Amino acid sequence: MAQDRIRLKHLQRQAEGYLELGLAQQALDTLAKIGNPETFGAHLLYLQGEALRSLQRYEEAIIPLEKAAEGDPRNIQIWLALGWCYKRVGRLDSAIEAMQKALEVDPAEALLHYNLACYLSLAGQKHRAIRALARALKLDPHYRELLDKEPDFDPIRNDPDFLALSSLVA
Repeated sequence: MAQDRIRLKHLQRQAEGYLELGLAQQALDTLAKIGNPETFGAHLLYLQGEALRSLQRYEEAIIPLEKAAEGDPRNIQIWLALGWCYKRVGRLDSAIEAMQKALEVDPAEALLHYNLACYLSLAGQKHRAIRALARALKLDPHYRELLDKEPDFDPIRNDPDFLALSSLVA
């Protein structure tokens, strides 16, 4: 029993290390040694989802990430990963919802507001996108440096409200 826990912790750390090194397939292979993903807790499901996301297997990544979010709904990293995947499979409503759930946990995290603004922009929700972006820039003005190169803002880039916000924080 204790030996099983030690082995599990070792494999978990190994998978985390592989992910940090950008070796997503090795992380998945390590997680497979743990056993059936149906028995994974939230953290192992998150690791599995992150590995799949890193391999650009977004649709597959959603399944373990959704389960991880159910098990650990206060983990904003899970919500960020889910939003990333939802966006890439064309599920903008779900990406927006993921960011809103993350913001319920940490409303002061600028990255969440920024990503929400991106997803809202792509979804054609200009006014909400501008509000979310304004909040992100207020929390962390460094996001201003990303605006010119962020393709997610192309749908609203020439909008007077976007231009006004961009010039306010420049």
